Amino acid sequence: MLRCSIDDMILRINNEECFEAVSDDYSFTIKIEEYVPYVCGAVHDGRHFRRTLWDNCLHTEYERWYEEDPCTKQMVQSHPIVIAGCDSRFEYDLNRPEETAIYTDAWGKQLWRTPLSEVEREHSLQKHRNFYKVAKALICKLESKFPKILVFDMHSYNWKRWEREVPVWNLGTSNINNERFGVLAERWRERLQTIQLPHGIPSTSKINDTFQGNGHFLKFITSEFDNTLVLATEISKIYCDEHTGIIFPEVVHAVERQLKILIPEMVTTFEKADV
Repeated sequence: MLRCSIDDMILRINNEECFEAVSDDYSFTIKIEEYVPYVCGAVHDGRHFRRTLWDNCLHTEYERWYEEDPCTKQMVQSHPIVIAGCDSRFEYDLNRPEETAIYTDAWGKQLWRTPLSEVEREHSLQKHRNFYKVAKALICKLESKFPKILVFDMHSYNWKRWEREVPVWNLGTSNINNERFGVLAERWRERLQTIQLPHGIPSTSKINDTFQGNGHFLKFITSEFDNTLVLATEISKIYCDEHTGIIFPEVVHAVERQLKILIPEMVTTFEKADV
């Protein structure tokens, strides 16, 4: 894997180079093995939390992990284009707009002992801007090559905190053009429901049940590009123990193996659709 500046990444994308790189500040990774009409994203996969913030943070490492989306990059790592965050959302949240990307409190608990300095804030926000510069360059290049693009926006959520039955898969569609793409979203929901999970876990799937797809990654791409559909796809954390932090690798592997088949099938369906 290369270590690249943002300008170098964008230049490589504009020149249609295939490469795998981490940003020079180690805030996100991008892999392009082939220029294809779809992208897999995992903006909340990262856990990095820079040393200068440790003493000022009131949340423990476990509390941060609990709200992050571990393994979401791994679930799509076999696909040709993958972009993923490396930093914790507790430093800055890539799925929020810049003005609210740095939390003051998180899930009902104050985050910082003392407010962050402008220097600390700017350090984090520049990484947020850099990610979106590259994401924009990537989708722009793909839209110049293909009639329409599909983005699989992968997330996870804590199912045990809900006091009702919730689906293993939730698809958030409230901010896509449902008149144009609603049938395709339903096709993706149907495919997710076919995934076979270990230990008899049922692969239930619903649309806008636990989350509605209000994230900035989806909204940014949807507002900037007319012919790109973002499918905000959340898996409940049935692949780990939310209370201990233990990952169940056999479940992660099962999801990865089947998404390797289902995602290209969905791309073919999307390409054939008259939208």
